Amino acid sequence: MQLLDLSLPQSAGNLALDEALLEAAEAAGSQSDSEVLRLWKFDRPTVVVGRGSKVEDEVNREFCDSVSIPILRRCSGGTSVTVGPGCLLYSLVLNTDLRPELKDLDRAHQFVMQTICDAVARLLGRIEFQGTCDLTWQNRKFSGNSLRVARRHLLYHGTLLFDFPIDLVQQTLRVPPRQPDYREGRSHDQFVINLPLGEQQLRDAMADAFEVQGNLQQWPQERVHQLVESRYSKSEWNFRH
Repeated sequence: MQLLDLSLPQSAGNLALDEALLEAAEAAGSQSDSEVLRLWKFDRPTVVVGRGSKVEDEVNREFCDSVSIPILRRCSGGTSVTVGPGCLLYSLVLNTDLRPELKDLDRAHQFVMQTICDAVARLLGRIEFQGTCDLTWQNRKFSGNSLRVARRHLLYHGTLLFDFPIDLVQQTLRVPPRQPDYREGRSHDQFVINLPLGEQQLRDAMADAFEVQGNLQQWPQERVHQLVESRYSKSEWNFRH
């Protein structure tokens, strides 16, 4: 697996890059070097909704508009998240020809979540995998995750909170329409937590956990540009019903 440590200056471009990496891996076929771990950040607070999410159901758009927080849509499922400085994001492109067991989505969730669980637990002690694909510390969520499946690869990406303003989650997101049982009706500010770890500790832990070997030298810049222009910067994509 190769490491891509890359955050783009344009928020829409960051989301487009994840999809472009999945497409590039598909184009490469079953090559063993098609797997990538990308580590990255948004440079400003941003709400990212799931591919099938309805903005009006999940996001306090009035508040976001009032403080100029953009609302963007990713290519994977799941519910909305608020991200920005203080949140490390990761994106994994995994080869399901090399890892055929990951074609079973339950096993894909288990593999990625348990790998991250073990990595963070070595630094903090007990970490739990709860719900469909949440990671928790002290029974509070610090990582939300989602995936998208292609023919020979899958994109699995998510968040790791370490110094994020939790009150911003409460202000930008509505009560989600789907909640895991362990949430027990808690509000965002009572449910979400920052890990008491530094960003570099998390970066190192992720790189070690997924056994990266070298850096990805080239990334699909032109395809990112195309995806931003055709989709990720468009209101009809970001606010579709």
